[in-house]
Amino acid sequence: MESKGMREEKAVILDFLPNGYPFESRRLPIAQAIGVSYFTLLELIPRKGVKLQLKEEVYIGPSRREKIYFIRGRLDKEKITETAKLQLQDFIKKSVTEKEKHFIDFFNKAEVVSTRLHQLELLPGFGKKYLKLMLEEREKKPFSSFENIKKRLKNIPDPHKLIEKRLIEELTQNVRYRLFAA
Repeated sequence: MESKGMREEKAVILDFLPNGYPFESRRLPIAQAIGVSYFTLLELIPRKGVKLQLKEEVYIGPSRREKIYFIRGRLDKEKITETAKLQLQDFIKKSVTEKEKHFIDFFNKAEVVSTRLHQLELLPGFGKKYLKLMLEEREKKPFSSFENIKKRLKNIPDPHKLIEKRLIEELTQNVRYRLFAA
């Protein structure tokens, strides 16, 4: 998750609107993007004359930016275009695979949120039964991969897909607790 002082350095373009949003009075070109490190949804204003491609990775850090003029701010969930939603699903699927170790650490270190709720229970379809099995199994030995989780806990839903669904939920809906997205 994004903490104070921690900023995205790179973002992936989810949608590019060369004429801006249709119902805004000031029609600036705008890109909907997601930060690579903290899964932050952003609105980016490209430099004059720059055409951005879907899935293109752009630098948005503090140094001189080649393609991005400025970061307009966070992307409001209600403004996400259908194209951006489709690209978001592809990006999340790829990221969960690439950052498998990070997500395995989550399964190994997830903690209690309140007296009645555990972080693992925030995963879609993950209830008390799976929680009990997961905690018992990780007590014996930490998990090493998604495959390892599936092998050791036979009836559990696919952990890769659980993480994907939760990330999409956090990015497109209002959720009380965030596990992965800024």
